[in-house]
Amino acid sequence: MLQHRFAKRPAACRVSEAPPPTRVLAFVVLICAAACSALGGASLPPGAAAPLNLVTSAPNASPTPTPFQPPGLQGTAGSPYLIQVPTLEPFFRASTPMSGPTVDLNSLFPTAAAPPIAPAPGEAPLPFPQLSAGTSLNFLLIGSDKRPGGTFRTDTLLLVVLWPQQDQVSVISIPRDLWTYIPGVGMQRINTAYESGEIEGYAGGGAGLLRDTIAYNLGIRVDHTAMVEFDGFRRIVDTLGGIDVPVACPYTDWHLTDPTADPNDETSWALYTVEPGIMHMDGELALWYARSRLESSDFDRGRRQQEVLRAIFGKAMRTNTLGRIAQLYADFSSAILTDLGLVDMGKLALYAPKLTNASIRSYYIRPPYVTEWTTPAGAEVLLPTQAQLEPMLIQATSLSDTALHRQGISVEVQNGTNVNGLDGLAADRLNYAGYVTHLSQADAQDHQTSVLVDSTDSQDPAARGALLDVLGLGGATLIARPDPAASAKYHLILGSDYQACFRPEDLEH
Repeated sequence: MLQHRFAKRPAACRVSEAPPPTRVLAFVVLICAAACSALGGASLPPGAAAPLNLVTSAPNASPTPTPFQPPGLQGTAGSPYLIQVPTLEPFFRASTPMSGPTVDLNSLFPTAAAPPIAPAPGEAPLPFPQLSAGTSLNFLLIGSDKRPGGTFRTDTLLLVVLWPQQDQVSVISIPRDLWTYIPGVGMQRINTAYESGEIEGYAGGGAGLLRDTIAYNLGIRVDHTAMVEFDGFRRIVDTLGGIDVPVACPYTDWHLTDPTADPNDETSWALYTVEPGIMHMDGELALWYARSRLESSDFDRGRRQQEVLRAIFGKAMRTNTLGRIAQLYADFSSAILTDLGLVDMGKLALYAPKLTNASIRSYYIRPPYVTEWTTPAGAEVLLPTQAQLEPMLIQATSLSDTALHRQGISVEVQNGTNVNGLDGLAADRLNYAGYVTHLSQADAQDHQTSVLVDSTDSQDPAARGALLDVLGLGGATLIARPDPAASAKYHLILGSDYQACFRPEDLEH
């Protein structure tokens, strides 16, 4: 729904923001998905169930229309504004080579951590305890606002911790205003570290200094980095044919009324609301949803970025048109600055078939792990609260017994209401908590109360309670029906009592 009310936009609305690093992970995911197909992954026939049990929209779902139609479609009479689709930039373009040689595969899984740099007495806080164990492979995904001939900052940072053998992944969102000690520089926002490393000629450049900054302040080893500028994300999403993002909570923010409009003209902006449901997004809308923050915060933006990341991962793994690893690498490598080469991507792809959205644990550095603070110079920053932050980071960088247990718990979700996409939203919520899900058709769409059918042999009340707690359905009707031949451990029929909006950070992993 486009809301035709307009207030004076904050000045920040005139400043271009950094693109989300989801485009970087999307690049890695696309290459991995393509490699899986090239290495023998079977294509799915139309209508076949995805073997990875990834959540997608129901066959009869009616996604909310995107504000901008995909390329090739024209605006129609009666639209709230004229739709003008810009010409897409060609996939192949001249570019500088990717920095650095392809990494040595012998050290790919994993590499050793460099020792933290000791600060001068009184100039910095003590180093954060080193948390990253040697069994994980850690990626830092970076989004920058770099432009030709100018300086830039890395305003979006995601840490991806992968345990290849255990099929577990943690994703940690790092806010750009996190107040950190930058080795050789001093106390500063974390989003200045990369720029300082480039300017000062730090060993390893900007990526090297950012790695050491994260190791010093968060205790997490960074094995590999990937940075992207403004290009690439739209092309990745559009190459996939768009993505279906489960939007659990309504979101409103400023949106250009036309993609070709002047962003410096206040009349080019209006408030746009994404309503709850399975939202089909093209590259333009996905970029807006992952970037916008004028009516929210960087913390909420981190949540939405991870939503988009999950949607891209799911779409890339479900598609049967991605058996083109070399071509995809050529198409998108010009937009990515990384130390991962094509051969490295192929090795990573060996682990992709075993991962689902239920394998991904989401973490966010936000209150109470940080507190707002104003520096003596007047800068508003986020001060880490180590007593609260350390336990969360320990959990994020450790294998989870809960996740391991829930990998074996499957939940069949049915929509017993007339609200389109409600089953997809509930399944996505269960994925965040580590449950494997798939969708099926309900017997009717007039259920007032949700029903949980327990088909397990154990009939464990604690296990049922944990699942219902994730969904906020303490009042659901319980049916005990042990069935070793059942298609899932639990069968959930959603009623009108189910409330879709939830906070991922509140879910137990």
